[in-house]
Amino acid sequence: MKPTSIYRCQACGFQTGKWYGRCPDCGEFNTMAEERPAPTGGLRGPGSRRGGAAIATTRPLRLAEVAPGGAARVQTGIAELDRVLGGGVVAGSLVLIGGDPGIGKSTLLLQASRALAHTAGPVLYVSGEESAAQVKLRADRLGLGASDLFILSETALEAVEAQTAAIAPAVLVVDSIQTVYLADLESAPGSVSQVRECGGRLMTLAKTRGIAVFLSGHVTKEGALAGPRVLEHLVDTVLYFEGERHATYRVLRAVKNRFGSTNEIGVFEMTDRGLAEVANPSAVFLAERPRGAPGSVIVAALEGTRPLLLELQALVTPTHFGTPRRTVLGADYNRVCLLLAILEKRAGFPLQNQDVFVNVAGGARCQEPAADLGIAVASASSYTERALAPDVVLLGEVGLTGEVRAIGGLEPRLREAAALGFASAIVPRSSLVGGARYPLTVTGVGTLEEAIGLLVK
Repeated sequence: MKPTSIYRCQACGFQTGKWYGRCPDCGEFNTMAEERPAPTGGLRGPGSRRGGAAIATTRPLRLAEVAPGGAARVQTGIAELDRVLGGGVVAGSLVLIGGDPGIGKSTLLLQASRALAHTAGPVLYVSGEESAAQVKLRADRLGLGASDLFILSETALEAVEAQTAAIAPAVLVVDSIQTVYLADLESAPGSVSQVRECGGRLMTLAKTRGIAVFLSGHVTKEGALAGPRVLEHLVDTVLYFEGERHATYRVLRAVKNRFGSTNEIGVFEMTDRGLAEVANPSAVFLAERPRGAPGSVIVAALEGTRPLLLELQALVTPTHFGTPRRTVLGADYNRVCLLLAILEKRAGFPLQNQDVFVNVAGGARCQEPAADLGIAVASASSYTERALAPDVVLLGEVGLTGEVRAIGGLEPRLREAAALGFASAIVPRSSLVGGARYPLTVTGVGTLEEAIGLLVK
């Protein structure tokens, strides 16, 4: 008699013998995953899904007894990707790349596969969404070719594992994790149980064989990775592609990395020859900034270890409705509303009857507190129709009482600004160190009202 399946909620652990689209206990949607009971006797036999893993015989070690192991890295040949990964690909690592459809995930993985095939050894590229001929057409369009790059159009994970054992590649690419499936599970590919089990099998493959595995995954409308959140906890590195599908520039951001720093970014430009690296993204984002335009300011954001100069634009105009409108692109909406309230309360700007639009130019994102002063001053500049000097950079976090608070990483931000020709900077007074030499003229301010008096009024 076939054993009855058990469905377990991945959010709260609730168990039931019937599948629900919404968990009856916690109310979360699409979290019920199928689990088959173990064979009679309580032990998994050789024919079970887990393969009958034996009881571990290793003993716990004292921390002092553990030998420090250095993670050997292989360069992908794409400097921006290596930066985000922390210096290169680690053997045995599991990397997940997420992003909207059409943003460039497959293009980046194919370019990286070609480079790794030259430096690391054989690469097996598994395409579950396209045929081998379609992958070949893209490779020809991008001008890619490598003798050790193998293409496999397959969705059955058992077949992928068999070909991996036959080829013994140094790198395995699965594009995408939502298309592969295990025949032992009755659910459809892309379901919670399929994505979780396939991810676990690929993690075991990576760790036992020392193969670097890349997975691509789609994201939902809310921007989260499609499938169970356990997949993000399972992998070693999570990278997200940001940017508009029809825009020129893409930002690859690390949100989790067990082998390097998080919040590092890589900037790429989408061309007819694939994704091209942008070595100096600050110059790119500022290339089209207007000179002498009210509401335009420059801030120096810090993404991981990389300083990045961005243009913040604000447009303040009288509202034609009872409730003023607030529209924010590239910045945190709630933080912008908070800054507008501070600007009205502490600096005396009547914005209760004004529509305010805030945008980070170039499709970039800037959500760190160090951009607070720039957002507030840009709004004041647009309201008064007075432009700032074109060679000034603004830095500082703004508190609810209107004070300008200290920020971290001041020196690398100022060095980046000086390298791009900026002559002065407005920074928090508390961030200045007595006797320090800065690469440009630095003015410290203690309050938002003081900064606006220097720049706008």
